[in-house]
Amino acid sequence: MIEQLYIRIASELGLAASFVKSTLELLESGATIPFIARYRKEVTGSMDEVQIMQIRDRFKQLGDLEKRRETVIASIREQGKMTDELLSLLNAADTMSQLEDLYLPYRPKRKTRAVMAIEKGLEPLALWLIKQRPGDVETEAEKFINSEMGVENEADALAGARDIIAEWINEDARVRDRLRRLFDREAIISSKMVKGKEEEGNKYSAWFTWEENARKAPSHRVLAIFRGESEGFLKISIEPSALDALEIIEKAYIRASNPAAEQVSMAAFDSYKRLLQPSLETEIRQGMKEKADEEAIRVFSENLRQLLLSPPLHGRNVLALDPGFRTGCKVVCLDAHGKLLHNETIYPHPPHNEVKQSAQKIKSLVNAYKIDAIAVGNGTAGRETESFITHIPFERKIIAVMVNESGASVYSASAVAREEFPDYDVTVRGSVSIGRRLIDPLAELVKIDPKSIGVGQYQHDVNQKALQQSLDDIVLSCVNLVGVDVNTASKELLTNVSGIGPVLAKNIIEYRHSKGTFTSRQALKKVPRLGEKAFEQAAGFLRISEAVNPLDSSAVHPESYHVVDRMAAHLKCSVSELIASEELRDRIDPKDFVSDKVGLPTIIDILKELAKPGRDPRLTFEKFEFDAGIHSINDVIPEMIVPGLVTNITNFGAFVDIGVHQDGLVHVSHLADRFIKDPNEVVKLNQKVMVRVLEVDIDRKRISLSMRGIGKDAK
Repeated sequence: MIEQLYIRIASELGLAASFVKSTLELLESGATIPFIARYRKEVTGSMDEVQIMQIRDRFKQLGDLEKRRETVIASIREQGKMTDELLSLLNAADTMSQLEDLYLPYRPKRKTRAVMAIEKGLEPLALWLIKQRPGDVETEAEKFINSEMGVENEADALAGARDIIAEWINEDARVRDRLRRLFDREAIISSKMVKGKEEEGNKYSAWFTWEENARKAPSHRVLAIFRGESEGFLKISIEPSALDALEIIEKAYIRASNPAAEQVSMAAFDSYKRLLQPSLETEIRQGMKEKADEEAIRVFSENLRQLLLSPPLHGRNVLALDPGFRTGCKVVCLDAHGKLLHNETIYPHPPHNEVKQSAQKIKSLVNAYKIDAIAVGNGTAGRETESFITHIPFERKIIAVMVNESGASVYSASAVAREEFPDYDVTVRGSVSIGRRLIDPLAELVKIDPKSIGVGQYQHDVNQKALQQSLDDIVLSCVNLVGVDVNTASKELLTNVSGIGPVLAKNIIEYRHSKGTFTSRQALKKVPRLGEKAFEQAAGFLRISEAVNPLDSSAVHPESYHVVDRMAAHLKCSVSELIASEELRDRIDPKDFVSDKVGLPTIIDILKELAKPGRDPRLTFEKFEFDAGIHSINDVIPEMIVPGLVTNITNFGAFVDIGVHQDGLVHVSHLADRFIKDPNEVVKLNQKVMVRVLEVDIDRKRISLSMRGIGKDAK
């Protein structure tokens, strides 16, 4: 059976079954997805992380299906009702819904109307009716009158028989399958306002009278309508034409034109309205929700990836400000590694207006701590604080950058922040987070729950377990893509390194504090509980800067050092010389170093890494400035063309910060001069763009923007 799963997954994903099998075996052994994708290419056929995740997730789905199949088969056998034909159908069921349809007649039942009718002895009457032979139904029904059983007259008998037939129709797997296909193709989702909730539910007014083909409804709309229903403002129905549905049932069951057939037709109508339609609507709702969840999670995950991989400002001392009016601006000074050197508060804005004193204090701190860049949080008073900073006459060039502070308050009140800064309050911690986001966004953002960073779409409405799995995958992927300096990394960053986790991360930090910095990757094996398996998984992603062996600061895995040594020996040079000389590397033929254990993909990866050892894959940091003439929504006028930063991407468009404390929306129809389905085709998170103002609604704090007809990127 397990081999069949490999074959099925391979067929669905267009992969070789042997590679699928090898990948699943690696996952089963505890290997992480980043490790498999980076260091086991020969075994997987060079699959990327996305393909490996697809294999993992599909294998789990099919595994769940097999477990359910075993349970169903065991249950039917216990009832003594298993037949060869039924077993064959159960084993052939491809989906959970097909399996459940087959099991429905054998599922232990609560006391339904049909069950009670059978207890009254009416099943023979139902069998007589469903055969639809000529005869008087009243005369036949009279035979089943039994006052003691509660069947008082012919009408009671016929009603009970129809209840039994209705349940038979409901449990007919073929009918359910045909109706399911009709629902999939033709179901209309419609929403209506709940009477009396017009004002309270005004934010859902667009869906007070709405309908569209359920199959074509975009994920963001599905989630919005479902939320409106859960909050009690909308009433939703999802079904195709009832006439089309009844036609399917009657084609399967009506075989005559006589009184008995009329009874069966009545039962068919009841079966659809009372049993089949509610059941299939629930099923299609679940399918729509799952599909919408999947798309929303995909969008959230892609946004998170882009945010985590934002360009860092390495090697600069930073002064960071968390702006405020009445409470002042919290100032911290950080070294190039994010270490807190100094903190205090200045009051350059109303009601204090200590502009001159505040400017002098900033100049003094910039000189005292050799500050290279100033980070300003983009919250309340952000633009005013940025303007204040840019008007200070510094003695040397200092860059001032607006930093997205979403989630900084969450971090500042977290256990992680309290552990890092037990002697400082939340305001200082928040300022530190803003500054560190400029120095290294990835290293700082891994300390915050991704759901608090502000780049999601209906994130609280989707399946939380699936969302968490996807976000965990993205964080793990990004951390390992960039690599981690084991001598400076925080516990949170180390936790996300392949094979490490929270316990080993803590042990590494404690070892570093007690024994000093690591001088080689091999020294990692001295960390308590960091065994061979963990070392194998983690070593390639951990960097030892300025190590004796230059490969320790690269992405070359220690298991492949011998390959580099062979290359250097072949060219009669040292490893350091090989890394430094492109001419030497060009003389290497990768095929000469292929062996039984090391394949061509690994050799090629090694040569790429030797060309730029330990290179940060993130883009180079570029400074961005908002339009100096606008600071609030009142300054924004239609037809203005202004620079902005993409802050969030959804299926219906992109939100852009133009520096007025209220992001504007570029609807998907205004993102490009051509038709696009996915906003990620044209914009990325934190991208600098030029936008035209279409409309400003000051009362509702809404700004409509467009990127059509103007250059995409801001200068």
